[in-house]
Amino acid sequence: MALTGVLACMPVASEPETTSFHMLGSRITQWTTLSTTRRRLFNLHTTDCLGKAMAIAVQPAMETTFKKQPVTKQRRVVVTGMGVETPVGSNPDVFYNNLLEGVSGISEIEAFDCTQFPTRIAGEIKSFSTEGWVAPKLSKRMDRFMLYMLTAGKKALADAGITEDVMNELDKTRCGVLIGSAMGGMQVFHDAIEALRVSYKKMNPFCVPFATTNMGSAILAMDLGWMGPNYSISTACATGNFCILNAANHIIRGEADLMLCGGSDAAIIPIGLGGFVACRALSQRNTDPTKASRPWDSNRDGFVMGEGAGVLLLEELEHAKKRGATIYAEFLGGSFTCDAYHMTEPHPQGAGIILCIKKALAQSGIRKEDVNYINAHATSTPAGDIKEYQALMSCFGQNPGLRVNSTKSMIGHLLGAAGAVEAVATVQAIRTGWVHPNINLDIPDNGVDTNVLVGPGKERLDIKVALSNSFGFGGHNSSILFAPFE
Repeated sequence: MALTGVLACMPVASEPETTSFHMLGSRITQWTTLSTTRRRLFNLHTTDCLGKAMAIAVQPAMETTFKKQPVTKQRRVVVTGMGVETPVGSNPDVFYNNLLEGVSGISEIEAFDCTQFPTRIAGEIKSFSTEGWVAPKLSKRMDRFMLYMLTAGKKALADAGITEDVMNELDKTRCGVLIGSAMGGMQVFHDAIEALRVSYKKMNPFCVPFATTNMGSAILAMDLGWMGPNYSISTACATGNFCILNAANHIIRGEADLMLCGGSDAAIIPIGLGGFVACRALSQRNTDPTKASRPWDSNRDGFVMGEGAGVLLLEELEHAKKRGATIYAEFLGGSFTCDAYHMTEPHPQGAGIILCIKKALAQSGIRKEDVNYINAHATSTPAGDIKEYQALMSCFGQNPGLRVNSTKSMIGHLLGAAGAVEAVATVQAIRTGWVHPNINLDIPDNGVDTNVLVGPGKERLDIKVALSNSFGFGGHNSSILFAPFE
């Protein structure tokens, strides 16, 4: 394969001293409840790459065709555990039952005084506890995005029946963690800036590791002793799906047998709210919070911020069967594309989305006619909802019995956690045979056929293949596929 292009980012200064980071790592280890006796921390190296953001109108080949992959004997990937922290529930069953009943988790923000902001509502997690999941000292110092990640990750293990005895039997060199975040440790970063205003001596020595998006996966692996693939991905609001598909690929390639994967974010703080307000991306329906998130409704006025985490335990099929695991669904595959068009706006013709869906189907060996459930990205933004809908109709418009819904109508947009939490909702739909409603869809947008959208109440559906979409700023598109295990 020829190398056709390279973008080099050269460091502008010498590497920092590593001794202090080893000392810092030693202190982190002392604070962590560990299941093994030896720990390693790696030297940190950073480079700074500067670039210019621009919107480039690109017209990809819309008629590109993809040859379906031949059916070969490859390692199959199944879902054997799930964990969530969401505005409507902190375990998968409570979470999904609330979705089925149309319960909204959107309310007035209580975490801080936001009277100065034009948006004062969000999908907050009102009651959250790390007791029994995270060491108390870490709970006091970590950013909430990491705490959500750690608790959801350990809940997924518990849900999968990974007891202490089972854990001791695992080959931990073949167990990995891939949980990402779009926003990272914003509160930790903010606190560091405030301390710096006084003096650098007031800064928390843990502000750098606890602000980076990878550290949650790293600390979870330290706690479990899992030595397989471990990193994080940040592709804005597509992060969760990117992590899930990459984790599955590690299993398919034979590099791992189990992967904890998903996403986590906790950006409902002044800087997070202010940033999205400045983007003019948020709903201002403050007087009626539960009605604010309304995908495909003609009166939608922006998305509603949410927070939380979703984590799946993906497992190689034979490994799962050998240990007698309960299999919730099979992961079939997926795809990524980039619009290469604009930082925040979707491509006018939905080119990147259509390309992504077609690639996901082709690479998974799935016929479009077999897809009868779609958990859409649908954030309740004027531009995004309709472009995704048009792309879906372009790909699946003739499918009989197709049902489409948006989990965000009830929990808001969980940013980097959105795809992972919605993957849990998708797997739960497969498990239960029920799909949740679209709430607040009172007056559908022009051109939207409500015959394919789930109505205001839950519906029975025998799912053949389910598709879950997630898209992010930067034109990042992702589509992943699940099906009942057979």
